[in-house]
Amino acid sequence: MDTDTARGGWTDAPGDRGARRGGRRFGAWCAGLLFAAVSAVVGCRIADTDGITPVPQLLAFLPWLLVPAGAGLLLTLLARWWTGAVWGVALLGLLAWFTEPYGKAGEPAGPPVAEVRVLTSNVEFGQGTDALIGAVRREQPDLLFVQECEYTCDAALRRALGAGYPHRRAVEGGGSEGSVILSRFPLTPAPAVPGTMGMPAAVADVRGHAVRLQLAHPMPPLPEQLGLWRTELGRLRDAADGAGGTPTVLAGDFNASQDHAAFRRILDTGLYDAARLAGQDRAPSWPSRTTPVLGAQIDHVLVSPDFAAHRARFLHLAGTDHRALVVDLTLHAADG
Repeated sequence: MDTDTARGGWTDAPGDRGARRGGRRFGAWCAGLLFAAVSAVVGCRIADTDGITPVPQLLAFLPWLLVPAGAGLLLTLLARWWTGAVWGVALLGLLAWFTEPYGKAGEPAGPPVAEVRVLTSNVEFGQGTDALIGAVRREQPDLLFVQECEYTCDAALRRALGAGYPHRRAVEGGGSEGSVILSRFPLTPAPAVPGTMGMPAAVADVRGHAVRLQLAHPMPPLPEQLGLWRTELGRLRDAADGAGGTPTVLAGDFNASQDHAAFRRILDTGLYDAARLAGQDRAPSWPSRTTPVLGAQIDHVLVSPDFAAHRARFLHLAGTDHRALVVDLTLHAADG
């Protein structure tokens, strides 16, 4: 019997010490892999670029990357990998920083001239049409932006809502290509933004004030369609930039969140995200089956500084993978 055992102590066998070292090395490797993946996404966010697949897809879920970063930090502590712990803390700090809302927020200076309720909804190939009609009857929006409204959806909206919404602009199409704007206010036609899916536009006469309306539905950032996704978001950015000071509402399924550089370029034209103004900047809208526990806010109502937003709500609609968004706006006249 050795001296330590005789004194009532215990010593580790060489195999036990080796197993612990091996476990710590394995934990450090796992933490390093988690940190490397998260760092690639965060690095693109810092560089103000959307990068290449899978970065654009992961950027939509940027706040949720706190989970793997936190798990990696725990592994570094268990593995006693102190350099890795510093890496993990830095990543968590950057993620927390970028989780804050992007863009300006403010209140119009001029007097209020009209109240406007806007509803936007992607009805997933028309499958959510019936649920949307019910929501419109309950919510009574003044302006309705509908994406993926194929032929049967368009016909159903005409039958059910035509009397209450006599003014419309549409790009007809099957599957995901059809889109429509319905309005209680008179509409003047405006050129649509070119896209794979319909993005109609109009100018509404809101109590004697011209308001430019633009529906958004660019291609999603599929691995083989990233160039097209960027191009179509760029066209929406150009449309927003060309509004010429006219009050503007740009609404729809952008297939992008505030963590995508291509979407931030649209906000940089001077538009505000109405959900952010109303305190719902991180409420997810897609996929509806996992919201609000997990998801990304890719459905937006963007407004020019002529508008104040008082309330924003996301609605579950049966038959579609998107939550509808309803916002209450006040249009203000130009100051002076």
